[in-house]
Amino acid sequence: MLVLQRLLTTAAVLVATVGASAQKQTLFDFGWEFEQNGKTINVDLPHDWDIYAGPDAASGATKEGGGWYPGGKGEYRKTFKTPVGELVRLHFEGVYQQAQVFVNGLQAGHHTYGYTPFTVDMTPFLYHDEEEDNEVVVKVNNAVQPNCRWYSGSGIYRHVWLQTMPFVHIEENGIMVSTSDISDSQATVMVTVAVVNEADSVRRIDNVEVAFEGGIFKSAQQEGAGQDARELKPGEKATFTRKYVISKPRLWSLDDPYRYQATVRLKEQGKTADRRTVRFGIRSISFDTTGFRLNGKPLLINGACVHHDDGVLGAMAFDAAEVRKVSLMKQAGFNLIRTSHNPSTTAFLNACDSLGMLVIDEAFDGWRSSKTTYDYHLVFDSCCRSDIHSMVLRDRLHPSVISWSIGNEVIERKDLRVVTTARQLKRYVREVDDQQRPVTEALCAWDSDWEIYDPHAEVLDVVGYNYMMHKHESDHQRDPSRVMWQTESYPRDAFVNWSRTSDYPYIVGDIVWTGLDYLGESGIGRYYYEGETEGEHYRQGGQPEWHGAYCGDVDITGWRKPISHYRDMLWNDIRKPYIAVKEPDGYHGRIKETQWSVWPTWESWNWNGWEGKPIEVEVYTKDPSVALYCNGKLMDTKQVSRDTEYKAVFRIDYQPGELKAVTNSGNAILATADRPARLRLTPDRTVIAADGQDLSFITVEVVDKQGRVVPDAALPCAVSVSGCGQLMAAASADMKDFEPSVSTQVTTWKGRALIVVRSARQTGSAKVAVRSSLPTATTTIKIK
Repeated sequence: MLVLQRLLTTAAVLVATVGASAQKQTLFDFGWEFEQNGKTINVDLPHDWDIYAGPDAASGATKEGGGWYPGGKGEYRKTFKTPVGELVRLHFEGVYQQAQVFVNGLQAGHHTYGYTPFTVDMTPFLYHDEEEDNEVVVKVNNAVQPNCRWYSGSGIYRHVWLQTMPFVHIEENGIMVSTSDISDSQATVMVTVAVVNEADSVRRIDNVEVAFEGGIFKSAQQEGAGQDARELKPGEKATFTRKYVISKPRLWSLDDPYRYQATVRLKEQGKTADRRTVRFGIRSISFDTTGFRLNGKPLLINGACVHHDDGVLGAMAFDAAEVRKVSLMKQAGFNLIRTSHNPSTTAFLNACDSLGMLVIDEAFDGWRSSKTTYDYHLVFDSCCRSDIHSMVLRDRLHPSVISWSIGNEVIERKDLRVVTTARQLKRYVREVDDQQRPVTEALCAWDSDWEIYDPHAEVLDVVGYNYMMHKHESDHQRDPSRVMWQTESYPRDAFVNWSRTSDYPYIVGDIVWTGLDYLGESGIGRYYYEGETEGEHYRQGGQPEWHGAYCGDVDITGWRKPISHYRDMLWNDIRKPYIAVKEPDGYHGRIKETQWSVWPTWESWNWNGWEGKPIEVEVYTKDPSVALYCNGKLMDTKQVSRDTEYKAVFRIDYQPGELKAVTNSGNAILATADRPARLRLTPDRTVIAADGQDLSFITVEVVDKQGRVVPDAALPCAVSVSGCGQLMAAASADMKDFEPSVSTQVTTWKGRALIVVRSARQTGSAKVAVRSSLPTATTTIKIK
């Protein structure tokens, strides 16, 4: 009764006023309480309770697909004063999953899908007595398992924002900037603004004004056009359109990812009633059987599938971690990321925009038929349209996004009704996307039936092939208009897939599985030794010795594997040599591979006990020849060409010392490291922001006296952080190490580990110390 009385009081207080404050958005991540299993702790968001619990193959409810983590239920609660604003909302970027939101004891909203954002209107539930605290409670249910084929994490793992706005306001995601007639000399820009009246009376909109930064935009409308004052009834929406021309636009590209800024002002009775600012890029894309073009220039797509987790941080989507993820892929030579198999974060797409990375934005892993017992198929019919809209409306301003993907390897592909579903999902995309980006989907066949999917493929603007590109020639003969890209490929097939994309213009790109190692799908990409558990990761019972995937070109500490350097060389014409050594079969045991693995190959010339025995050295280059020296003696000279797959493979007898590969473009050296002498700590950034959200990623390396990494060092370490920082993770890239990554204890693997430090909300410094049997290593991160 007391709650109801307060709500009635709230209704009387919300009186419409012209010229009320424009929309404001405030980060709402700090000062939450988290309750689980009768225990309450204080947390700041993003938060993923699974990564704190750690994997456990004996009890992990998420099973092998989820990495053996617990899942479960949890509750978050926070108190706050009612902010100034006619409307007050909470925007959640992502909660995994089944979120219920309560405000002052009453349910204000709910959301099912763990990967799409949602907004809850708190206005009717708030107290307006300045002495009263409001309480928001978010109940999260990830207990029904398994519900995902990879690591999902659990909890409010993305940002939360407190939003205030006037009754008459620009709708959420209501600004669309479309570009057309793009050339080096000029481009046409259309700005569409959706306005809604949520007051209980008629309101008159005088005008919508647009101001740009970054270039000179001239109105392309007739005189007087656009000054379209109109009245909006309660609950009514209206759309305003403005047309502009810019001369000599600076086109967004991979090398020059430039974005403009547009500020939209909503005018009511001569005052600014609402204001919002967006960023956008001007660029053109085209797909046809002659290839893909960005701004009219041909571009071969070298892509990577990337899951949403941030490795040692689990699902916690800190902006700095999202930026780092994109940066690692850029440094590895990729030019596209497929967000397999769900929408990513705004921070991730902003990073792609600002660093110059193309994106396939993917909505779903499955549709109406299940891949796991409790996955999205249970809510597909009730949620798919709203989730598609949520993804596309949020992401359509990002110039990095060049395609929407509606699904991945759907189970019901042999049911002809799947064609209707694909058309339905494509229609949902088109309902809210003005840019006409192509719609794709990852198709596959797990048997000999492939051609029967032609009606399904015809729905798609670009057809995604998962491991099926060997069918391209017959498919092209059967359907000469089909545009293809390989949406998943095996890492070891790097050369053949680069060759196909280079030779056949109707194949616009290859997208490897995967760019980064990730949590869950335990054991995919593993190699193993005779006597260990046989089979693939998907065998009955999974691979309980593993809690993550090892199929990435880059491991979770950020180290680029040799396959990454090889792929980079192929696609980006790198001539300077790179040298790596194949692990001798029998050195640790007889080696066996799996479908997604490559032969274990290392930047190592430390093979103690193998002296005098044969070992293979690989050199990657597009120079025509390579000479290999060992301890100053010429071992051999090899010719390199497309016929050798741009590899020079030398079989020599192992002896410690120095390997040197020499080409016309430079040298590569690999030397035997001595015994460990010290730890080397290398932060990716030594200065981070005092906002409680920024991160520094610190690489830990075991090195000898000469500073060479000791590639076989497994050194137990204890990590501490003091001052204005917090230890978030300390872990190695070993997916068989079940020590929780948030532990203070870590054992280096292949001589390396990674530490992540989170900034405090005050200036100062954070001192990081790593203790081991070697001298204590320290580094300091400034918090500014």
